[in-house]
Amino acid sequence: MVIVVTGLVGIDKKPYLAEVCRMARERGRDVVVCNVGQMMYAEAPDIAPGRILDIPLKRLHALRRSVFKDIIAQSQQHETVMVNTHATFRWRHGLFPGFDFDQMRQLSPDLFICMVDGVEPLHLRLMREHQIRHTLKDLFVWREEETLATQMMQQGTNAAAPFYVLARGVERDTAETFYQLVFEQQRKKAYLSFPMTHVAGMPEVLATIRRFRAAMKPLMTCFDPGDLEEAYLPYYAQQAAAAGRDYVQVQALGETVRLCAEEVRQVEPDINSQIYARDFALIDQAEMIVSFIPELPDGRPALSSGVERELQHAHEAAKQVYVIWTPNTPPSVFITQTANRVFHTPDEAIDYFRCQYPYTSDRLFE
Repeated sequence: MVIVVTGLVGIDKKPYLAEVCRMARERGRDVVVCNVGQMMYAEAPDIAPGRILDIPLKRLHALRRSVFKDIIAQSQQHETVMVNTHATFRWRHGLFPGFDFDQMRQLSPDLFICMVDGVEPLHLRLMREHQIRHTLKDLFVWREEETLATQMMQQGTNAAAPFYVLARGVERDTAETFYQLVFEQQRKKAYLSFPMTHVAGMPEVLATIRRFRAAMKPLMTCFDPGDLEEAYLPYYAQQAAAAGRDYVQVQALGETVRLCAEEVRQVEPDINSQIYARDFALIDQAEMIVSFIPELPDGRPALSSGVERELQHAHEAAKQVYVIWTPNTPPSVFITQTANRVFHTPDEAIDYFRCQYPYTSDRLFE
């Protein structure tokens, strides 16, 4: 099995994929990761670390093609080969591709995964590891280009192979989800729907949502919109303006990062449009939606317009629709008529899913 893993520069996929391999090898799986960039540096030792994208495009393309010849040969020698690469680059040369269709067709991947991450950690990693000037707008554009180019790569090489968008994760990485997509493909795939900005500043409600997310992930392969959260950035920019500051201070990778408040205000339309498009894409790649509606401190249901739209999109896409409705106020007919089942507590839903969609993992520690 060949898995192509893409994602723009700055996601730092190498240690992430090493963790996935560790999980796989614990079960005796024959798995190898081909880090294309690392292999290109090994083939051209004269290039200084972090500077390979600065060399002339002709040499860059020749190096990549040489490395892919080796990867194609390796793919015949192992049970599972993960190819850590990029679909596009947006660098000093402008925008250019990171693959060749003829070699991808020879490789014949069985699975494509495009990894995405928030602009805060992307910005920090690029500042740390690469000498490239960029704006927040650049990162939003490049992230969208990388996703689209990966989908085009899949359509142009093996349209029958699954294609997934997967966030790297915020509170913890999503290596477990990646493992499930690759090695436990029989698991049911669910999109987790819950209010986010609607309940900001409500710690008890947020804690309930975190427990719901944590309880669902051992049962199914879950696509969690909370694994990439940027909607708070424009609010922080507003707070900065009110306080007379020209910067936004956020936490990323255990560090405090300063972003230009004006840049954040400029990318607000991009944040909103990408949340909208990405969440619907995650629903489309799932088999069902599981929507958790907690109760607000005043007793009202925490039913945001975003959750309502996600439920409608899933229903129209003929997905299984499950709703966990915890408020005492009964749900409206627009919920009950589109849901396959409505639960009144998370425990009731968990018991149902365990019975209805049983799956025994091959992981030793589960």
